[in-house]
Amino acid sequence: MTNHRIALLPGDGIGAEVLPPARQVLDALGRRHGFSLTYTSYDWSCERYLREGAMMPADGLDRLRDKDAILLGAVGYPGVPDHVSLWGLLIPIRRTFRQYVNLRPIRVFEGVDSPVRGARPGEVDFVVVRENVEGEYSEVGGRMNTGFPDELAVQEAVFTRVGVTRVLDYAFELAAQRGGRVTSATKSNGIVHTMPFWDQLVTERAAHFPQVAWNQEHIDALAAKFVLEPQSFDVVVASNLFGDILSDLAAAVAGSIGIAPAANLNPEREYPSMFEPVHGSAPDIAGQGIANPLGAIWSAAMMLDHLGHPEAAKDITDAIATLLAKTDVRTRDLGGSATTSEFTDKLLELL
Repeated sequence: MTNHRIALLPGDGIGAEVLPPARQVLDALGRRHGFSLTYTSYDWSCERYLREGAMMPADGLDRLRDKDAILLGAVGYPGVPDHVSLWGLLIPIRRTFRQYVNLRPIRVFEGVDSPVRGARPGEVDFVVVRENVEGEYSEVGGRMNTGFPDELAVQEAVFTRVGVTRVLDYAFELAAQRGGRVTSATKSNGIVHTMPFWDQLVTERAAHFPQVAWNQEHIDALAAKFVLEPQSFDVVVASNLFGDILSDLAAAVAGSIGIAPAANLNPEREYPSMFEPVHGSAPDIAGQGIANPLGAIWSAAMMLDHLGHPEAAKDITDAIATLLAKTDVRTRDLGGSATTSEFTDKLLELL
């Protein structure tokens, strides 16, 4: 029996409430498909930061290095600035482990009403491929003259040929397995250096995938089309900042950010990849037992697919689709009254 070593990072808020349901589902699928998972949990979080002055210990990355995958709950806590939590935990993990692809599937499920009138189940099913380790979220820059009238801040975007090419290749290869279409997000009419460079590399890499159709859209127009024509997309590839914004917008189009999953992938599998729901720590509902576990469970399905169990992953997404289409069990964010545990129990019953 194959055993996978999984690092659990519950984090803050509802993160600790949505990972146990994901673990229940994973264990059920392991029994069915003949694999096992060994979990090691770490209390790295904003609460730890408030206690000890760091999101994780100095050897934290070394502790994760031998794991097969990382499953994250959520990070964020009142009183801890977001840049502290992000740069103290998530970004070091993404960059140290070369998780250069952030993968965000978007799907309108039957039984979940989209706020967008034209977004219909069975028609909206696309993926945002976000460059995850460089771009606009670089560490290059600084602040000067703090506290004076001429105070300034400089933030440099960093786009490398290697970094852009590898994420483009991933997007084109994925499109070749799906609907055969890539849309590239750009803003080369206003950003004079990095975006024309991005566009140039898209054209170069597209030539290696003649079976894939492609086009490019300026980010402002693309955001509008996500709302007006969400059914027209297959694979959308974007830089770090653009992909971050577009993927949250797309999750809202799908009906609830509470169900949206994400994967931070090292495609070469030289390092562990990390999987996480994107709903955040939601401190306003933490501790009430009403968090929607679907984002974490769908993220767990993505983890199983990455670990080489696509059939088990499909079992999960099929069960999610059945639960939403055939039952009235809903958490509060989806218009129902089910608790986290009630929702999970129903999903396990369907599995």
